[in-house]
Amino acid sequence: MNPKYEPLFTPFKIGEVEIPNRIVQCSMGGTTLFGWLEPSHFDTEAADFLLQRAKDGVGLVLPGMQVIRDTMGRKWLDSNRQMYRVLKPYMDEYHKTGGKLFIQLAGGFGRSMAVTPWMAALGRNDLLNKLASPIVDVQYACASASATPNRWADNFNSRPFTIEEIQEMHFGATAKKLREAGVDGVEIHAVHEGYNLDQFAIANMNFRTDQYGGSLENRLRFATEIVQEIHKQAGDDFPVSLRYSVRSCTKGWRKGAMPYEEFEEFGRDMPESEKAVKILQDAGYAFLNCDNGTYDAWYWAHPPQYMPDNCNLADVEHIRQFIDIPVACAGRMDPVKAAEEIAAGRLDAVAIARQNLVDENWVTKIRTGHEEDIRPCIRCHNGCFNFSKANGTENMQSLGDSLHLARCALNPPTMQHNRYKIVPTKKPKKVAIIGGGIGGMECALVLKKRGHNPVIFEKEDQLGGLFLTASAMSFKENDKELIEWYKREIAKAGIEVRFNTEVNDLGTIKRGFDEIIVCTGSVPRTMPQIKGFEKTRSFRELLREKKVEGDKIVFLGGGQSSCEAAYDLVLAGKHPVIVEYGNDLVAAQATCLANTSFLRDAMDYHKVPVYLHSTITEIGDGYCTIKTPNETFRCECDAVINGIGFVPAPVGNKGAHVHRVGDCVAIGNLRTVIWRAWDVCMRI
Repeated sequence: MNPKYEPLFTPFKIGEVEIPNRIVQCSMGGTTLFGWLEPSHFDTEAADFLLQRAKDGVGLVLPGMQVIRDTMGRKWLDSNRQMYRVLKPYMDEYHKTGGKLFIQLAGGFGRSMAVTPWMAALGRNDLLNKLASPIVDVQYACASASATPNRWADNFNSRPFTIEEIQEMHFGATAKKLREAGVDGVEIHAVHEGYNLDQFAIANMNFRTDQYGGSLENRLRFATEIVQEIHKQAGDDFPVSLRYSVRSCTKGWRKGAMPYEEFEEFGRDMPESEKAVKILQDAGYAFLNCDNGTYDAWYWAHPPQYMPDNCNLADVEHIRQFIDIPVACAGRMDPVKAAEEIAAGRLDAVAIARQNLVDENWVTKIRTGHEEDIRPCIRCHNGCFNFSKANGTENMQSLGDSLHLARCALNPPTMQHNRYKIVPTKKPKKVAIIGGGIGGMECALVLKKRGHNPVIFEKEDQLGGLFLTASAMSFKENDKELIEWYKREIAKAGIEVRFNTEVNDLGTIKRGFDEIIVCTGSVPRTMPQIKGFEKTRSFRELLREKKVEGDKIVFLGGGQSSCEAAYDLVLAGKHPVIVEYGNDLVAAQATCLANTSFLRDAMDYHKVPVYLHSTITEIGDGYCTIKTPNETFRCECDAVINGIGFVPAPVGNKGAHVHRVGDCVAIGNLRTVIWRAWDVCMRI
C-alpha cells in the first residue's frame, strides 16, 4: 500500500464502539436493509451489497435511509418481528468481516419528498388522500415542521406535524430491537440536506409557536429528543450518529448557491451551525457525518462533476473545532486528501458513497497498491439517483428507478447481481465489435471475462468514441479517467484492437467471426429547414478539436450537452447564449436534479442569456436570428453550435448473429450504453 493512504486504515471510536478504519460508506437510497418505500422487510439484495462492502474493507457501513414508518402500508419499523429474527444471523455473519454497521433511521421527508404526479394529485386532494391513506398517506409522508412548498411539485405544501405525531415516532423501540439483533449503532437522518429534521431546524422552514419552533434549541428539539429516547430504550452506550449539513448553501426556495458565490443564507449559516453542533453533542450524539446543502441546493449534498473536489471539507473541519465528538466529511472526497487531513488531526473519517457502487473492490485495490485499477465514479447519477425535474413537472423518475435506487450506470451488477453476472461460456466465439467507444469497450471486457475472443474495430487512432468529446471539458476529469481506465483494462485483458479501420459493410468481416456487435454510436441531428443550418458547428469541433474560435457562442438547444459546454465557456471567460425550444434547460427524464439544478443555477448566476420557448430561424456569417415568443431579433455571434441532439448511426442490418449496442440503437446515456452491452454479451 502506498504510505499516503495509511492514515485511512487506522481505527477510531464512535462512543465505545471501535471502527476498524476511517472509511465510512454513506447511506444511499436503495441500499436500505429493510426496503425503500415499500413495506419493511429484510432486503436480500441490499444485504448482499452491504456485506460485500464490509468484506472489501469499509470500516463503517451505513445502509440507506430507513423511514421510521413505512411509506407504503404505514407500519412502524419495529413492528415486523420476523425481519429482526433474520437480521440477527446476518449481523453475526457481517461481524466476521471485522466491520461495523449502523442503521440510518429517518423521521420522514417533509417537503423534500420527491413526489410523482400521482402522489401530488393525492396530496393536493384531501378526500383522495384520505381514501388512499390506509395504503399510502401522501400528506403524512410529506408532513413537515410547517406548511412549506414541496421541492418537486408546484402548488403543493407540506402540512405541519402535530405534537402527537412527533412524539409517537418509534425511534427508541426500533433502536432497541436493532441493538438486540446485533447492529452496532444507529444514525439519525437528519439535520441534513433539507430533510424533515432539517426543516424543523431551519428558521425559514419552521414557523411553529410550540416547543418545536422559535429558538434554535426549540428547532433542534425534535432531533435532541430522538437521541435521548434512543439512549433511554437502547442504552446510553449505544452509539447514535447524526447526518448533519454544516451549511444549507441555499438562497431561497428551489435556489442553491454556487461554490464560489457570496450570498445571503436562507437556511443554516455557519454562526448558527457553530451553536447547533454543541447542542446536538450535549444531547448525546456521538458522531457527526457531515456535508452541506438542501434539496434546494442539492448539488452540495450530491455533487456532480461541476462541483470541486472536497467541496464540503473546509466547512466540516471548521465545525469540528466546536465539539469533542468525531466528525466525517462527505462530498467528492479524494481519499488522498482525506488521509492527509486525518493524519493532521483536522478530520476523523472520510465518508464516501457512490464509489462503492462503481467499484466494489476499491478499498482492497488501495490496500494492495493497485489504485490505478479503480474504476472512477463520474458523478452522473444516471443509475443510482436519477430523480429528475424540470419547470412545471413533479419528479419525472420512472417507477422502476424509484423502486430500485443505488444501481450504477457503469457497473450493472451493483444492486442487481442476479440479473447481471459473468457466466463463463461453454462455446467460446470470435466476436467482432464495430466501434471502440464506451459501448464497444464494455462489450469486449464482458465477452473476454466470459471466455470469448473479442476484436475491436475502431476507425480512429484511439479508443473512446463520442466520449472523447463528452470528456473534453475542463471539469470532466473523472470522464477522462474513465476512458484511461478502459484503455488499461483492454490492454491488460489482451484484447485485440484494430485502429484506423472503419467498417461500413459488415459483409467484409462476417466470414472471420461468429458474432458481430455494432457499437457505432450516433451523429448530430440536422434541421435543414433552418436557413443556413449548414453553418452550425459540432460539439466535437468546439470541445475536442478546439476549432471554434471567438467569444460569443450560441447554442441551438438547451440540453445537458449544450449547458455543460456553455458552462465550460463561462469558466474560460467567454459569453455563451442558449436558445431552447422547451420551457426549461435540461428537461430530461433520466438526468438527476442535482446535476440539472447546478447547470440552471450556474446559467442564472453567470447571467448567461437563455431564451426558452424559442428557436433560431436563420444562421449567417457572424450572426443568427432568434425567435422568442415576444420578438424576433438578430444576434451577433462568432458561431452557432448544433445542440439539438443526435440520431442513431448503425452500420448494416440486424440479424441472428448481428447485434447492436449503445446510441446506434437509441439515444441514451452511459447507463443505457453499458447495461445494453451486458444484455447483449450475456446472451452470446
